[in-house]
Amino acid sequence: MQGKCGLFFESYREENALLVGGFQKARFAALLAVLCACPFVLNSYHLSILILINIAVVGAVSLNLLTGMCGQISLGHGAFIGVGAYACGALTLQGVPFLVALPAAGCITAATGMLFGIPSLRLKGIYLAIATLAAQLILQYIFLHWDAVTGGSTGLAVDPPNIAGLTFDTDEKMFYLSLGVAILMLVVATNLMRSRHGRAFVAIRDFYLSAEIVGVNLFAYKLMAFAVSSFMAGVAGGLWGHYLQFVTPEPFGLGLSISYLAMCIIGGLGSIQGAVFGAVFLTLLPEVLTWLSDVGSSVFPAASLYLVAAKEGVFGLVLVLFLIFEPEGLQRRWRLFKAWCKLFPFAY
Repeated sequence: MQGKCGLFFESYREENALLVGGFQKARFAALLAVLCACPFVLNSYHLSILILINIAVVGAVSLNLLTGMCGQISLGHGAFIGVGAYACGALTLQGVPFLVALPAAGCITAATGMLFGIPSLRLKGIYLAIATLAAQLILQYIFLHWDAVTGGSTGLAVDPPNIAGLTFDTDEKMFYLSLGVAILMLVVATNLMRSRHGRAFVAIRDFYLSAEIVGVNLFAYKLMAFAVSSFMAGVAGGLWGHYLQFVTPEPFGLGLSISYLAMCIIGGLGSIQGAVFGAVFLTLLPEVLTWLSDVGSSVFPAASLYLVAAKEGVFGLVLVLFLIFEPEGLQRRWRLFKAWCKLFPFAY
């Protein structure tokens, strides 16, 4: 009796499942088990990096929904994350429970994103990017000068998250919280892209005139893309602010928006998995450069100093190299690697 040599689906529901096949389910379970075991084997520093990766994953996936899936370029994503951080911090300081304040901050950020997304009806491409850049500058000004809510240049000091009496005041607890939120946002984004709304996003991105001809309401779906993306960005900002326990305007500048755009490009535009790869890659890149400078300091002290000083340059160089040699990002490399494993040891 011969076994199955591939995936054979007997229904559309089975083919459209979130995890297809036993191997994919086992691989996801193994990855989840490894992540859950991290607090038992890693120190606080490495856990803090993983927490930042989890938060970056939420932010990168949210921007990929807007830019990669719906084709709406945004240079204001860093400011939207800042809105979430300030909104969540201000709500918890007023006594609102964190479990309520986090989604409420997402809703406030979604409303802000929809407001600045209104020009998307008439603008596209570089013109929409400039409009969202204006949103970035306006929100930065508000962060700095609306002292009654944001604390101005002094910022807001917030407490660690507290859910049902459990305070997430250690890196171990915060890691599990950020991991749970990241997984939840990934499931939401993946299911959204499997729905008719996700297919409408892709239709608008590929050719908006054809989408409009077949009945897609361009304005409604573009605003929806801004709302969903901004909601997730607000959740990422809320997590970020409460993890650092301090919210100031400096981290939410144009550099953060460009970093998130770079995560989407390096990981692979239009792919949720690619956004995860990009977030992991760009969060680890400064740590790798620091490690290389430490290793090289004993042999080439001057070169290690230059390497640390050239972090921004290395970041730009990596982005350019990906655009030239792998415009489809790490997601394509992952697909090629899986195909190679499937066919090994044969070439075809």
